[in-house]
This record gives sequence, structure tokens and C-alpha cells, in this order.
Amino acid sequence: MRQAIRLLPETTANRIAAGEVVERPAAVVKELVENALDAGATRIAVTLEGGGIERILVEDDGAGMGPEDLALCVERHATSKLPEEAMLFRIATLGFRGEALPSIGAVAQLTITSRPRAGDAHALTVEAGRKGAVLPAAGAPGTRVEMRDLFRVVPARRKFLKSPRSEAEAAIEMVRRLALAWPQVGFRVSHDGREVLALPVQAQEARIHALLGADFAAAALPVAAEAGGMTLAGLAAQPAYTRATGTEQHLVVNRRPVRDPLLRLALRVAYRDLIAAGRHPVAALFLDLPPEAVDVNVHPMKTELRFREEAGVRGMLIAALRRSLAAGAGVAVPAPALTQYRPSPGGWSGWRPRGPAPLPAAPAMLASGRGFDETQLGLAPPEPAPSPIATLPLGFAPPRPAAAPPPASAPADHPLGRPLAQLLETYILAEAPDGALILVDQHAAHERLTHEALRTQLVEGGVRAQPLLLPAVVDLPPADAARLLGFAEGLARLGLEIEGFGPGAVLVRALPALLGAADPAPLLRDLAEELAESGEALALERRLDAAIARLACHGSVRAGRRLAPDEMAALLRQMEATPRAATCSHGRPTFLRLGPAELESLFGRR
Repeated sequence: MRQAIRLLPETTANRIAAGEVVERPAAVVKELVENALDAGATRIAVTLEGGGIERILVEDDGAGMGPEDLALCVERHATSKLPEEAMLFRIATLGFRGEALPSIGAVAQLTITSRPRAGDAHALTVEAGRKGAVLPAAGAPGTRVEMRDLFRVVPARRKFLKSPRSEAEAAIEMVRRLALAWPQVGFRVSHDGREVLALPVQAQEARIHALLGADFAAAALPVAAEAGGMTLAGLAAQPAYTRATGTEQHLVVNRRPVRDPLLRLALRVAYRDLIAAGRHPVAALFLDLPPEAVDVNVHPMKTELRFREEAGVRGMLIAALRRSLAAGAGVAVPAPALTQYRPSPGGWSGWRPRGPAPLPAAPAMLASGRGFDETQLGLAPPEPAPSPIATLPLGFAPPRPAAAPPPASAPADHPLGRPLAQLLETYILAEAPDGALILVDQHAAHERLTHEALRTQLVEGGVRAQPLLLPAVVDLPPADAARLLGFAEGLARLGLEIEGFGPGAVLVRALPALLGAADPAPLLRDLAEELAESGEALALERRLDAAIARLACHGSVRAGRRLAPDEMAALLRQMEATPRAATCSHGRPTFLRLGPAELESLFGRR
């Protein structure tokens, strides 16, 4: 039977609307802290009990409210943040819709005590949507908002909350993200009587280091750019420092922490061929642009945005990150965690991890960056290498006695130092100018050098091909052969010229010159596998880049090759001059650094 349409009671409508804004205690904390920031607070204290389910208290020293404003602040669609309707399309505050306080009051007990800097304090209580009277109270300048018993009047929703510990962690993480965007504000968070976060007023870079930790600070590279009225600044970790998830990707737009898909995609593209599959980069990036150039009213929690010039934002972010990541291997030395013994008062305490060694001091993070080039959205290198890339010869002489010993010390402008020996015919042991030991994976390092050389040639117009004196016939499964022939035009740009030669066979007429006399059969099999994994819908540039990585792997010095001292030294010098040489084409580190401090710790000297 058809039911007549009717208006819902105001209390029921408010509780339904609260579902958009108040999902869990972390959402309550977010709304209350954002209100405090918009009020000009310089100190904000957050108290949680029972994971925020039982009680949340947010205190600030902001502007405060008089009795008239206090009575209106819990009415739906009442706000002081939109002085005129036209500002709806150029939001310059964190919150603006006037729904947070009435939504919280509809599903919990809410008490607000506020005092303007030149006035008296007053208090107001809202319980399950019923507003009380504004009464005189005692309180310091600023605002004190207390919420108790979240979802008490909607127990069905309360059952969907996680454990108090999980809810507390989410609320604390929300404060961390807001604190990262507002370093000029001091934050304090306590949970069940224990202080869990204390941050004084700090400079932006100091706040990043305090929240992301010493390991990130040691691995961070400055990122800066400016173009088209947009300014980007921040820190991004070098490729050797990654995480299993993207939770440590902190993106701030106009002082608003966001998890915007466009920005996260740009971050992945910038690190695309520098980190291993399944790993995620770590970064803290701050983007400022005119308020009218971004729409923040896309997501109820305002964590996703809509940019007026999406291509420009994406291009600037990718180009800036690639410039920062383009340093040679000697500029940013990765030092993954070392496993080692450490002495303790009771003797040797066993194996414990160590963080990365400190890097050379980075320049000021907020220095102005250069503009960006849209060509860098594809395969274009962010900047040319300091000198033309000259790869090592692929045909090495057979093992021979070592030549004369290298110089007694390495010049200071050679951060990877002088080669000392080759270990297991796979690793190069070198001594850095400061006495640190450098261990280089010769195959991974030369793979990156070949990759960058091929990429540079491709951008300049195509990889130079070397015709084969006698074309080679490679037998493949029919599906693989068809896949390769369907991508023959793209492979020709990479210097690999092929054509069909009957069912399940491919005729190879030319190979990339950098690969020398490589066997085409395993190369074609790997390329067919790569194309099968990448799929037909993937952009040509991405498929070309994946093919370059395969070509580089097949054209690089293999493990088990004996290298002469001069060949080892040449490899180190080219690594120092080649962009992104700290990782191979598959994202693995090309070298490790064991500094004096790590050596002393290994031997129990500190």
C-alpha cells in the first residue's frame, strides 16, 4: 500500500544528516579541531576517553563566542564563515556548512562553553537534538567543547564502531594530519589520562620531522615548484625509503589535509619506475592555490577535491617530484635498516633494527621551485644529466689479475668513493671519502644506467638501433608472437625491429645498440610477458617505459662477471652522475652505505 509523503521530525532529520558528518569519534575530533583553527587558535588540547566514544573534549584559545553566537552555532546551516553567498565558490576556511555542531548534538550530549576575548563566558548544552538555554559560566578566553556518549540515542550505529583503541588511533591520526598542516599552532592530545601527542609551535620542516620521525627526516628530499599561481613545497622520501601502505602520504591543499585521488596518482606516477611493486612512497607535500581554483565541497568530509586545472596540478606535482628524485647516487645515499647487535646493561640484547644514516643537509624546503614542463607527464626526464651518459662496455675481458691498487683516498667530489674489491663477483666494495663502506650491486646499478640511457634516447627521438648481420628467428607461443607483433611500432621506437615469420615465430632484424650482442630470444619472451601484464588499455608511454626496464635488465652487467678496478671505478662515477641511480628499474636499492657510526655499533663500541 502506498504511503503518503510526509516531512520527518527535525530531530530525526538531524540524526540522519549526522551520518554524513559524524561517522566515528575521529570525525567529531576533525570537525571540532577545524572549528578551533578557523577561530584563530594558537593552542588546541584534545582529550579522549574510551577511544572518544565516551568523551571528547576540545579546548582552544581562539576568538570565542558571545551568547548570541553561541545560541546560533548549533542551528543547522548557521555559520560565520560565509559572510556572503558568493564565497561559496572560493572557500578559504576549513569548515563552512554549519552542520558539525548540530549533527554532533543530534547523536550525543554536547556542551559548549565559550568566552570572547572582551566579554564573559557562557555555556550551552544540546542533548539528543534538544537545545538548552544559554547560561552564564566560568571559562578562559576561547572555546571548550565537550561531547559525551557518542551515538547514545542511535545504538545501532554505535555497534558499528571499532574497539576503543582503534577509534582512539584514528582520532589521534586525524589530529596528526591537521597538526602537519598547521605548524604555527601547538597541539596536545591525551587518551584515558595519558598524553599521546605534544607539539609546540614549530617551523613547518620541524613539524614534519616531529610527526614523520627521524628515519623520514634522514631520507627526505626537498620538493619545490611554482607555476600558474600555484605553489608546491614539502619533503619526499628517496626511493629506498618506502612503506607497505600509503598511510604516510600526507597531502595538504590550502592548509586542508586531503586524500585526493588525483594527487595520490601523481605521487605514484613520479615514483613509478623507482620503487618496487607493492611499495608506496612517503611524502609531506603542501600545495597552495587560489581558493576559486579548487572546489572543496565534493566529499562530506572534504578529503577529496575538484581542481579547475587538473592537468596543471598533476603536471606540476609530477615534474617537481621528478626533479627532486633525479639526483645521482652520491647525492642521496639510501641506507636501509641494518640488523645488528647492540650491547645492553644485561649483555647482548640480540638483533635490533637500525634506521638509515643521516643524509647531507637539504636546502631550505620552501625555496622557490621552477616551472614545469607538460612533457614530463610521460617519459621525459625531469632534467638532463650533468654530462652525457656513457654506459660501461657490455663485453668484458676475461678474468685477469688485479691492476695497480687504487689511490689511497677518494676525492671529496666522489661520494661513492674508491673501489676496493669485488665480492662474490657480484658486489663492488668501495670506501667513501668519510671512511664509510659502500656496497654496490653491479647488475642493479648498471641496469639503472642503461635504463636512463635508453630513456634519454627515446625522448630525443628514438633509441638507436643496431641492425643484425644475420636476422635472428625466435620461436614463441602464438599468443606471445601476436602480442609482440601488435606492438611492433612501439618496439621500433626502442630500437627493436621485428616482423612476423610464420606461425609462432618472430624475425628480429635489429636490437638497441646499447644492448650489444644480447641474445634476442630471452629478451622477446620477457617483453611478451611484460606486455601481457600491462594490458592493452595501458597508455603507450607506460608500456614503453615497462619495455625499457626489460631492455635495461637484459643489457646490463650480470652478477658473476669479474670487473677490473678501472671498470668498477667507471661504474661508480657514472652512478654519481646518473639521475635516479639509487634504485634499479625494479625499485631495489643499487647500493648500501655502512657509515662509521654503524660500524661502531656493530662492534659494540657505542
